[in-house]
Amino acid sequence: RPGSRRPLPPAREIQEEELRRFASRVAALLQGPELGPEAVDCLQRLHLTVAATKYPRKLDGKFVELLQTVLCSSKCPEQIQVLCAAILREMSPYNDLILSCDEIQDTKLLSLVSSVLLAQGNKKAEASAVGQRIVKVLERRLPEGQSAQYLLPVLSNVISLSPESLTEEQTNVVSRKMADWLRYASIQQGVAQPSGGFFSNPRTRQPGPVTEVDGAIATDFFTVLSVGQYYTQDQWLNVQAFSMLRNWLLCYGGKGLKTPSSDDKSGMDRSVMSVVCTTSTSSRLLPPKERLREKAFEYCQRLIEQSNRRPLKKDDGDLQKACLIEAVTIMDIICKQDSSYMYRAASFLKILHGRICGDATYARALLPIAQFFLNHSKMAAVDSDAIYKHLFTDIPAQLFHNPSLAFEFVQFCKDNSQLFIETSSIFRQSFPNLFKFLAWNSPPLISEFVDLLPFLLDAGTAIEIFHLLLDLPCLTAALDIQLRSTALPTSERAASDPAVKPATCLEAFRHPLYKSMFQYLLRTKSAPEDAPERLIPLRQLLGSLASSPRVVQCAETVPVLLELFFRVVAEFADGPLINQLVVLLLQRSDQLYEIPAFKDDVYRVLSSQLVMLCKLHPALIVELSKEILEFSGTVSNIQNKEAIFTHVVWAIGEYMSVSYDKRCTVEQINRFFETLEAMLFEITQLRPLASTSSYAPRAISVLMATLTKLAARSQDLIPRVSMFLSKMRTFVQSPAVTSVYCEEDLEEILIRATELMNLLKMPSVAQFVFTPPVDVASTRFQREVNDSLPFALRIVTHLLEPSPGCMPG
Repeated sequence: RPGSRRPLPPAREIQEEELRRFASRVAALLQGPELGPEAVDCLQRLHLTVAATKYPRKLDGKFVELLQTVLCSSKCPEQIQVLCAAILREMSPYNDLILSCDEIQDTKLLSLVSSVLLAQGNKKAEASAVGQRIVKVLERRLPEGQSAQYLLPVLSNVISLSPESLTEEQTNVVSRKMADWLRYASIQQGVAQPSGGFFSNPRTRQPGPVTEVDGAIATDFFTVLSVGQYYTQDQWLNVQAFSMLRNWLLCYGGKGLKTPSSDDKSGMDRSVMSVVCTTSTSSRLLPPKERLREKAFEYCQRLIEQSNRRPLKKDDGDLQKACLIEAVTIMDIICKQDSSYMYRAASFLKILHGRICGDATYARALLPIAQFFLNHSKMAAVDSDAIYKHLFTDIPAQLFHNPSLAFEFVQFCKDNSQLFIETSSIFRQSFPNLFKFLAWNSPPLISEFVDLLPFLLDAGTAIEIFHLLLDLPCLTAALDIQLRSTALPTSERAASDPAVKPATCLEAFRHPLYKSMFQYLLRTKSAPEDAPERLIPLRQLLGSLASSPRVVQCAETVPVLLELFFRVVAEFADGPLINQLVVLLLQRSDQLYEIPAFKDDVYRVLSSQLVMLCKLHPALIVELSKEILEFSGTVSNIQNKEAIFTHVVWAIGEYMSVSYDKRCTVEQINRFFETLEAMLFEITQLRPLASTSSYAPRAISVLMATLTKLAARSQDLIPRVSMFLSKMRTFVQSPAVTSVYCEEDLEEILIRATELMNLLKMPSVAQFVFTPPVDVASTRFQREVNDSLPFALRIVTHLLEPSPGCMPG
């Protein structure tokens, strides 16, 4: 009784026992004499309960069997059948299913049962059974009141789940049907179904013709863009056939085709033949797949023509654009399968591109057009550079802030990277524009750009991309300013007074002093001849946006891309390019956007990649001695860029050796030694308590080790470094030092100084350990020596000084 019914708790909170009791109540209703509103209500609630959880719900086997029985009952109301099928789909996969579609004649019921069978995941070849039955029903004349429109969505699911389940004979049957549904649907509107009410008029008005989206009466065949108040069954089939046409052609359209070389007519001749067939009865004599391609091509041409009409409703305008994209994509597929259509399609799409390229609302439609010319321009002998140039120049610059377009555009670039590299230089030249998508949509697009970046990199773009990656957060800030400036009223966009310093970023965007900087940062194509140093004032100006969430998110993607950048560059870089990168690495460490976490992450990546570059080209230490000496001789670099400084000093000690470069001289070794000695003296000299600064213990240790290595290679320096190391005990025991360093760090510094000094007491051993011969410099033996160096130092220390802590004063 409805009045005594206890309300159920929220669906996700229902426990298994309560669900079992509720299912028993539903079972009682389903077995009753009449299935009324209460049964509908309970089935709806049961469906919500089993659907509103990510965990599978368990229902009693007999109850599931009852649901299947009710579903297949001819006396059951349609709403009850729909709900039973929905619950069974939510319970899938179900091992003891007894449903079968073999004997079902009613198309609505066949659709419901098939949906349950396909939800099982094709474990028992359900897709094949459903596909066979659907095709069997479609190939015969349906009884009055039955419609194929309930079956096409099921057939579409069969294709997606198991395309091999249909035989060639069966695909021919469907192809014949689809060709007719696409081309020969009624051009008269449907009739409204009588409601059966008291005021329903038995004398219905004769239906009028369908119209175009602009209200004009349609004079050509019906398509998905034709408009009517009501639609006939064959018109619905027309719409459904178009919706599944792309997948159908991809799965079945290309089998058994002749290649262009196997025909005795040229592609152009066959194109003419195809035009003739289109307007003659002989097209019905074509094989089913070729006839479907022909009708599909006509259909797509008509859709493209219809898309040129001005719609009366906004929704129709959106539908026009969606259909245009689908039509161009299907044309591309047809031309891949039969090149005789290519010449008509190429000229047709050239005209279409000229019509829509100036309208930003059609930007998404430009992607399949570009895809078509990428696939076919060689064979069609068409110059497509103008299409690519517009695509890569205008769209990213104007629509970088459209997230769905950004994803589709970058995905398109990623999928066609190899094709673009082979066919057009515009792709690589446009990387500054492409990075606008990433700068504005960083988190969603990072994985796409990880795949895309290697295709943008070569010896000609590497330097500029390196700068761009480091300036990516700055680009995000500039794009933000650009958008805000565009949104201003025209009256407020006048150029600023050059004599007045801009007070805000928005004013600076139009100020003559900063205008060229913004233009360079927002450029649409590569400009390797321009100097990135001009951006230094702009980075400072845009500092006010450094805390913007979008800028911060963009900054977080840079380390990932930087690491990838160096991995890719390492595959093709020669000595001059590596030298150039190292110089820029040192320079740009002073020229980063002011986000502390960003700078720390970039320093970490640059320092590790510096080591990799040195391993690739050890001679850079000699070749870039001036730049490296300047960097390593600057005390502030220890404080501000400790990671990079430490790795530079390590590289000097490792690679400033004749083993790696015959041009290495004693004079050069001495020059590096003096610079680093001055640095170590500067950071370890004792000062009054108030002025003692704390430096990274790692930097002190690496400086000591590098000085020792250099002394081992120029043994006249050994007394100087030994004396310096001997004074480290005084340094670590000074009250001024112990107040700013922790005890563990000071102990490590002292132990390392003792070990190095003891090693220098045996110059020949030190030289062997620190200066490997040329023939073993990169052998496994030497790598093992380097890996075990701390152990070797301890052994030498143990041999020379049984008490390592006992150090001469």
